[in-house]
Amino acid sequence: MALDPRLPVVVGVGQHQRRPDGSVVDLGSPLDMMASACRAAGHDSGTGDRLLREARSVQVVDILSWRVRDPAALLAAELGASPKETVRSTIGGNTPQLFVNDACLAIQRGDVDVVIIAGAEAMATIGRARKNGETLRWPRDEGGAPTRVVGTDAPGSSELEMARGLLLPTSMYPLIESAVRRARGAGVAEHSARIAELWARFSEVAASNPNAWADEALSAEAIATPGPDNRMVGFPYPKLMNANLHVDQAAAVIVCSVEAAKAAGVPEDRWVFPWAGADATDHWYVSERESLATSPAI
Repeated sequence: MALDPRLPVVVGVGQHQRRPDGSVVDLGSPLDMMASACRAAGHDSGTGDRLLREARSVQVVDILSWRVRDPAALLAAELGASPKETVRSTIGGNTPQLFVNDACLAIQRGDVDVVIIAGAEAMATIGRARKNGETLRWPRDEGGAPTRVVGTDAPGSSELEMARGLLLPTSMYPLIESAVRRARGAGVAEHSARIAELWARFSEVAASNPNAWADEALSAEAIATPGPDNRMVGFPYPKLMNANLHVDQAAAVIVCSVEAAKAAGVPEDRWVFPWAGADATDHWYVSERESLATSPAI
């Protein structure tokens, strides 16, 4: 069965990481990091910069460490793309997946053929610059506005939750975790061991990934045991169970139609088919499962 030419596929992914040390005044901005990740995604697709230049929608996850209004426009210029739209997200941990869903719907409708999704944070560089007393020479906002902003700026907590101090993740997530433990009927030690074992498996994967920030495989016991280098952040989470914003990392994804992938010469073994997902307006993308089931790329 022939594939629908409007079927969206992920054809390239890329990552970029650096560890700032010493003077950071000449280190590139999150823009440079995203461009590097995009070029890595282009290489991953087997098409070099072809799909990057053909992108008709460039989307950037909101960046806390570099506050510009339209980072996607700056990224497009860096990549030599001339998109019909530039898109920025609101702040939220769900926004990268939201962008993928949005891209799939746009491709399925025929609005665009190639979409670039990228994001970066350089909090480690900012921290080092403050420590050194250095001023970073990063590109400044040129005053433009993105074509679209995806997501909502609604508070993450209700008025009732905020009235009780449940605003920051360090207070909200431990409460949820404790409720999960109670619902499972597990004791404190049993539940802590269970989630520490999960994180230990994560650390094993990270240890073999050159782009991982924490690249040491740790035992469940080491992760679960508070200490000088593993302070308790919010019970039952010591530091090693928490996300770390003070990193310099970037990532990029290329999503395109089957038609565009074929035209660019992307090998079919590089195609990854998103199955389903909802965008910010609750519109759903659902792939053609019957077509996918017979695809030689599966």
